[in-house]
Amino acid sequence: MASTTKTKPTSSSTPISSQNHFGSLLFCSRCGDLLALPGDDDEIVCDACGQVEDAAAYENQTITTRSHPAAFPSSLRQKKTSLVKHTGDVEKKKVYVDEMCEKCGNERMSVKTMQLRSADEGATVFYSCERCGHQTRLNN
Repeated sequence: MASTTKTKPTSSSTPISSQNHFGSLLFCSRCGDLLALPGDDDEIVCDACGQVEDAAAYENQTITTRSHPAAFPSSLRQKKTSLVKHTGDVEKKKVYVDEMCEKCGNERMSVKTMQLRSADEGATVFYSCERCGHQTRLNN
């Protein structure tokens, strides 16, 4: 495809090349400024230096982009990852309370809490007897 470059009367022209665009972004071939997408216009005019380029040179181009979640660092994602790792370590340790088992009368039960309902409601407390395996739960 042959392309032409037009300029305002006092400017020098630089031919359009594939180096003038990166993905779907267009850059001025003279000054490197970011160009507005042409839309229905026949020409693209650089707001910084006045360079005028033929919009047809950028038509019918297929643009393919690929990314990976790690390409966009996020402090929230990092916190979530560290919380998940930390939670895994906590679950390995059992917490015991002085609570009597309804089934066998054991006076010590393991306990864990989980937020199963909406955030404005209390957590659900799970009790488990180490002697007989009986489990109960309490909605706070």
